[in-house]
Amino acid sequence: MKVPFVSFLPLERELGAELRAAFERVLARSWYIGGEEDAAFERAFARAVGVDHCVGVGNGLDALLLILKAMGVGAGDEVIVPSNTFIATALAVTYAGAKPVFVEPVPETFNLDPARIEAALFPRTKAILPVHLYGQPCDMDAVMDVANRHGLPVVEDCAQAHGACWRGRPVGSFGLAAGFSFYPGKNLGALGDAGAAVTNDAALAEKTRALGNYGSDRKYHHLYQGHNSRLDELQAAFLSVKLPHLARIGEDRRRTAARYLSEIRHPEVILPAVRPEATPVWHIFAIRCARRAELEAFLKAEGIETGRHYPIPMHLQPCYASLGLPEGAFPLAEEISRTELSLPMYYGMTPEEVSAVIDAVNRFPRGGQP
Repeated sequence: MKVPFVSFLPLERELGAELRAAFERVLARSWYIGGEEDAAFERAFARAVGVDHCVGVGNGLDALLLILKAMGVGAGDEVIVPSNTFIATALAVTYAGAKPVFVEPVPETFNLDPARIEAALFPRTKAILPVHLYGQPCDMDAVMDVANRHGLPVVEDCAQAHGACWRGRPVGSFGLAAGFSFYPGKNLGALGDAGAAVTNDAALAEKTRALGNYGSDRKYHHLYQGHNSRLDELQAAFLSVKLPHLARIGEDRRRTAARYLSEIRHPEVILPAVRPEATPVWHIFAIRCARRAELEAFLKAEGIETGRHYPIPMHLQPCYASLGLPEGAFPLAEEISRTELSLPMYYGMTPEEVSAVIDAVNRFPRGGQP
């Protein structure tokens, strides 16, 4: 059986009529930026996250960047980021003018290790930026404890974790602010690029919104040297159609993950761990295998598509060569980059598709034996 790595078709079939109606509604109004659709989605998404304010922006990277700039993070500052994550997290810090300081993950969850944060704190540290990677919540109790003891704000990167919870509380509601991405492949995905910044701080929300609107608080009045990053009406309308279904999308993914966790039994495959306090939403289901290339090829031959997240760690990317961080500087991130393989995970996977993935992984020849 062929199983794609991801498919949008099951949800699009269910919501297609509503999505087309949303398009027609926006088209009929002839209002495409900063209108009723954006305002309505912002209110609804703020409620879903459990915060007071939501600012729609162009994408998840901009959400983090605008938050950091609104906080006053800039040249000469340092921000703690995980060594194992998508590069957008570090880029947001760089674009703000600051320096990303990498901290190693907990290999079992792939997330930032709170026990390693304090060793990376220096006088120029201005914020901690944990990532709820692959839809797995960070240990926010421990992260907030470190942050509070050192008087540092926390900005959560929730780009892959819409609806995930730590101790029953939605991610994005713990820190000073949080950034979300609504890239189409995300659990809550637009039909193009989109993002949002959320916070309980009214002044921070106001400045974030102004920075995303050319630094303007009103037309032709520019308080800051800002950016052009706004959530357009069409994407807001599409997101408003999908948001009421986010909880069941998460439940569907958890059912698939539960089968992977209980039924994949291979001595060379390391499954992710789930903390009892965590409610993941499994944007990505990441396993590790020392023989990744062989497993990848075997699954491909069986019709199972897979992905790699992320094959080159950030400190070894050419764009960060100026940081002078050699191979071996972050061995855990490097180990994950060599061994991580992502299995198919999407809303609407059939039981037969899930079984096909499990069966194929379990049949992978041990130790290279046929």
